[in-house]
Amino acid sequence: MRRLLYRFPSKMLLPPVMITLTVFLIFTCIGQLNSEEVDSNGYIAYCPCMGRFGNQADQFLGALRFAASVNRTLILPPWVEYRRYETRSVQVSFDTYFKVSEVAKFHRVITMERFMKKLAPTLWPPGKRISFCHSERTYGDKENDCNAKDGNPFESFWDTFNIDFDKSEFFSPLYYETGNAHEIKRWQKRYPGDEYPVLAFTGPPGAFPVQRTDVPLQKYVRWSDKFEKMANDFIAKNIKDKPFIGIHLRNGVDFKRACEYMDSSNNMFASPQCTGYRGEKGKATKETCYPSDKSVVKEVKAEVKRLNAGTVFVATDDRDLIDVMQKAMKKVKFVKQGSPASPHLDLAILGKADHFIGNCISTFTAFAKRERDTKGLSSSFWAFEPKQKKDEL
Repeated sequence: MRRLLYRFPSKMLLPPVMITLTVFLIFTCIGQLNSEEVDSNGYIAYCPCMGRFGNQADQFLGALRFAASVNRTLILPPWVEYRRYETRSVQVSFDTYFKVSEVAKFHRVITMERFMKKLAPTLWPPGKRISFCHSERTYGDKENDCNAKDGNPFESFWDTFNIDFDKSEFFSPLYYETGNAHEIKRWQKRYPGDEYPVLAFTGPPGAFPVQRTDVPLQKYVRWSDKFEKMANDFIAKNIKDKPFIGIHLRNGVDFKRACEYMDSSNNMFASPQCTGYRGEKGKATKETCYPSDKSVVKEVKAEVKRLNAGTVFVATDDRDLIDVMQKAMKKVKFVKQGSPASPHLDLAILGKADHFIGNCISTFTAFAKRERDTKGLSSSFWAFEPKQKKDEL
């Protein structure tokens, strides 16, 4: 059979009106593909400039809640990291470690990289960039200014996106009280989205440590496919004898010095995770903050016996105590990452252990504890004895 070929006569031309309409439609479609829907309520940006990952993760939950409360899209900042022998911080995109799609299930978000590329050139162009702070920040040379880029990591953070600020805005007496409807209305009235499209804070608009009401938001912080796979691969290769216990040892010299103040302050760093926000669950001590080797061995041994565990995974910032523990538990296998270890991979693995023992004071432990709580997995803390509930009469 012959194939029938249909074609326009070679001399047939489209009318000029049709050509114009066709070109318009093509460019309109291309523009729609490349455009980003603008949130008329505005955006929130901030520098996660306090501490390392654990602290940043604590305050991220508060910032997420604040953005939802004032009904602005949260610009997901990169994580600020400090690497040996580098004088400036390094910024790692939020989605390197976590899924943006999961955070978006709670509230509208966009990565900072995407915002700066797609929206900032027209919505927040140079010349109209305002830094927000509660009151004058005295770290820099300018008076009556937020001095948003003075110091490390402030300068390197904003420089990563070529951001300079043209003026400062002091938002005092407003504060980040997401549970106060009146306060939220004050924010919205004072800074409407059409006049202030971006509220760029010098620091996180969230409390530290994370507030009790914000802890449940951890369920929206889920590891990226990359880190989920890395954790599963590590476990499959190195942890064959199960159940397995995960432990976090925070025993560097800096933490040891900080723990000297436990007697004068029972509420340090992430301690509310075990003591409660009003101390209702118990008291943290120096031993809780910086447990002795004896305490570590005793508690690991007790959990190994309780679960009949075959492996213990160790995450640490300093001494791993594997030699000490191995002598006390000869049939148990102790494993850790090779050097250099990824702290984020440590966390992803700790989140999968059958039981976890961590440091009550550490925000690094707190991240693992919150994640495990969302999965219904058990956790405990070194040398911490919770208060016994009194029998009701």
